[in-house]
Amino acid sequence: MAAPGGANTASTLNGLYRAVWRWHFYAGLVVVPFLLTLAVTGLIMVYGNSIETFLGKKYPVASGGERASIVAQALAAQAAVPGGTVRLYVSAPTDERASVFIVNADDKDHVVSVDSHGSKILGAIVKDDTWFYWANHIHGTLLIGTIGDRLIETAAGLGIVLVLTGLYLWWPRNGRGLLQALVPDIRARGRQLWKELHMTAGFFIGIVLLFFFVSGLSWAGVWGEKMTQAWSTFPAAKWDNVPLSDKTHASMNHGALKEEPWTLEQTPLPASGSNAGSTGIPAGTPINLDSVAAFAKSIGFNEQFRINLPSGEDGVYTISADSMDADTTNPMGDRTVHIDQYTGKILADVKFADYGLAGKAMAVGIALHEATMGLWNTVLNTLFCLTVVFMSLSGVVMWWKRRPAGTIGSPLYPRDYRIPRAILAIAAAVSVLFPLTGLSIVAFAVIDFLLPRRLKEAGYRSA
Repeated sequence: MAAPGGANTASTLNGLYRAVWRWHFYAGLVVVPFLLTLAVTGLIMVYGNSIETFLGKKYPVASGGERASIVAQALAAQAAVPGGTVRLYVSAPTDERASVFIVNADDKDHVVSVDSHGSKILGAIVKDDTWFYWANHIHGTLLIGTIGDRLIETAAGLGIVLVLTGLYLWWPRNGRGLLQALVPDIRARGRQLWKELHMTAGFFIGIVLLFFFVSGLSWAGVWGEKMTQAWSTFPAAKWDNVPLSDKTHASMNHGALKEEPWTLEQTPLPASGSNAGSTGIPAGTPINLDSVAAFAKSIGFNEQFRINLPSGEDGVYTISADSMDADTTNPMGDRTVHIDQYTGKILADVKFADYGLAGKAMAVGIALHEATMGLWNTVLNTLFCLTVVFMSLSGVVMWWKRRPAGTIGSPLYPRDYRIPRAILAIAAAVSVLFPLTGLSIVAFAVIDFLLPRRLKEAGYRSA
């Protein structure tokens, strides 16, 4: 004899399972095309951060020998692009690699690689034409600007719903043990085999996928820029008695590429042209790329680093190195130093230790996300992206095999099912935390509510 309430409990659990399955299906319907796009472009970006660089091909040069000044190299790079202006210098990480400059002309950034032995131009390409830039642009905006950013943000939020509902569906039940849930039954055939592989792979990458969604959302235009990033921006007030520019660090990003540390993007830049600042480049030394680069090495920039040149009369020289741009493999070594273009004084020196908790989390998170922390990171991210592709395709295959001919094949609720209040509360919390995702959840809920019962309830028979 069943325990009191046993049948009702089983019915409730069955109903909850079907409801979660239905919402997993809805989320997948939207998210899968985006997941495939993000995974494929992610693979290209991993390649760009490992085999090439985010600025294109690595050019080897002979080691040793006399080197031309950085100023001479910059002039050669500028001459290679008619009407161009040098905006950025990227130091060579070793003596056997070329120097790289970004030269702007006609509102386009050109990547110019220079052999430092005699300022010979080894290669020049419009930055938008690099594989990394193309993949990054799709990854962030689908090549359609703000609309694309909002679509990806919505899909990433729904991706969180997809993962959470998927983990619920995976949870062992009906006599199925944990070990069985962790290891797929490869003896299964047809749709059941696809389901076994899909659920097991989903469990193992579920937490990682949540991490990628959250770290990616932190770059997005609404939840990231307007909420999380705005609350976590490094306070310029920490730079006592230093005049501030009306430009922010984001002005040093080049096109779609996010090159400035997340926590600094919205922070105003200091301004040149005062007596403010601490001791920097020795007095009497001409302030140019050579002296700024030499000073950078003297204060600890001993790997690859970059120097943004001053923009305008109050602009500053900005020395920076961070793992997000593959300058280093250790995000805790991130550092940004601003130098007055007239006096050579240090106007600001921001290290990883100065970041807030969210800034530190994002510095590490973005490096992991972009696979810039070494070979192990590259291998794991490659496996992750390939698994996401498999998860997406296997979900489509499972749906196709199960779908009755001529229907969309969405899972059905039990007859007269009512969603538990706890589920509604969770959906409301997600909607508040991620506004764009909330709008899509509300839209799906309204559509689902308006559907005729025969299209959404199992066992329904019309009169």
